[in-house]
Amino acid sequence: QKPFRREVMRAYGASVTPSPSETTAVGRKILEAHPGTSGSLGCAISEAVEVATGLPGYRYVLGSVLNQVLLHQSVIGLETKAACDKYGIKPDIIIGCAGGGSNLGGLISPFMGEKIRGEADYQFIAVEPASCPSFTRGKYVYDYCDTGMVCPLQKMYTLGSNFIPSANHAGGLRYHGMSSIVSQLYHDGMLEARSVEQTAVFEAAELFARCEGILPAPESSHAIRVAIDEAVKCKENNETKNIVIGLTGTGYFDMVAYGKYNDGEMRDVIPTDEDLQRGFATIPSFPGNE
Repeated sequence: QKPFRREVMRAYGASVTPSPSETTAVGRKILEAHPGTSGSLGCAISEAVEVATGLPGYRYVLGSVLNQVLLHQSVIGLETKAACDKYGIKPDIIIGCAGGGSNLGGLISPFMGEKIRGEADYQFIAVEPASCPSFTRGKYVYDYCDTGMVCPLQKMYTLGSNFIPSANHAGGLRYHGMSSIVSQLYHDGMLEARSVEQTAVFEAAELFARCEGILPAPESSHAIRVAIDEAVKCKENNETKNIVIGLTGTGYFDMVAYGKYNDGEMRDVIPTDEDLQRGFATIPSFPGNE
């Protein structure tokens, strides 16, 4: 989906293998179970772990979901909070895209701290793709962080580690689970979650580009979609609110997706209850994990 990102990596000397692949045991196992699959972040994690553990001197660190990643990403929220304070802006709504949850968790962390301590109140909205609705249609249970079931269990909102979403253009948001910290906050009612279809996401992305001069990444555009929706509500209700979004990246490596949207080839694929049930069936079964 992002061939030019691959070329940038190769320009710096990296080798790039599409996942799931025939180069690892877990990759072959996934392909056997899901012939012709387009894969997912969960598949790539399993293969990367296998490769790293098989090479002396190498380590693999999950890039999302786990607590240390949210801690690292909290610099996003700290810088956002500092900018708001500098310009005397008090956000009313803070919106972030959610795949594994680390970007979202980092963005909201200092604001959420204030909310938990009773120092201020904010409305937090996590936005996920309708094709991979971990929050809005998932289960809050212990599950594996990867499709190959190599990584430790985490309690999180999940669609099941074996759930592989359709070949959509949600980019890094195509992950079956959600950070345990962000999941706990959602479970406790501290933040909301919305799911959006990809054609509506790209519609919002192009409107944003034409207004702001920045071509947003598909992941970021999920937050943009809901920010526009919330702004329209404010206009209809004659309200004034400060809406903060996390712009997670630019979309210049995503021109294949933009091309499909502009050519009318993009379709919305939303999993059925039966599709989700196949993923739920792989959730570990033990007392209290229902």
